[in-house]
Amino acid sequence: MKKILIAAGAAAIVVAGAAQAQPKAAVAGAEVEALVTVVAVDKAKRTVTFRGPRGNEVEMAVPKEAQNFDQVKKGAVFKVKYAEAVAVAITKGGAPHKSDETHVKGAPKGANPAGVAVRSRTVSGVIESIDMANRYVALRGPHQTLSLKVGDDVDLQALSVGDRIAVNYTQALALEMVPQPKPAAKKKSAKKS
Repeated sequence: MKKILIAAGAAAIVVAGAAQAQPKAAVAGAEVEALVTVVAVDKAKRTVTFRGPRGNEVEMAVPKEAQNFDQVKKGAVFKVKYAEAVAVAITKGGAPHKSDETHVKGAPKGANPAGVAVRSRTVSGVIESIDMANRYVALRGPHQTLSLKVGDDVDLQALSVGDRIAVNYTQALALEMVPQPKPAAKKKSAKKS
């Protein structure tokens, strides 16, 4: 997993180079670990539905680069480790524009299902809201509102609701799924009278 986290961090740094050339650049990130159960696998659509520890279900699209998709079966339990880093650069003004580029690298065939995905985007729009306490900026673009976590290096005090801004951001997601034994069925205890 350390290799995956390092790869994600390196990918974020490399791909975010253009973003970091802009003023007010920052990186925000988090690492999460959880036990999940596979509740559905759709090989044709390349999707997997997981049930998390709190009972919520999430459907995940599996990219064609994922060589170990065949290891994921309904009922399987995995310890999922993932890390996501977001590099953000905010520039006031600018003409409306959008760009999007994605790179995916999966684990070698036969390894645990894992991979790194790096997506670099540039969008512009109008600030709809700013959450100073949790460091989020909601940007209203031409088709949707995008909420982005902003690192501590970005001066949110310099921004205002209604400002037109351009945001360069890179998401680097590293994921590893480690197979776990299925939990033992709970035994009913017989009461003696």
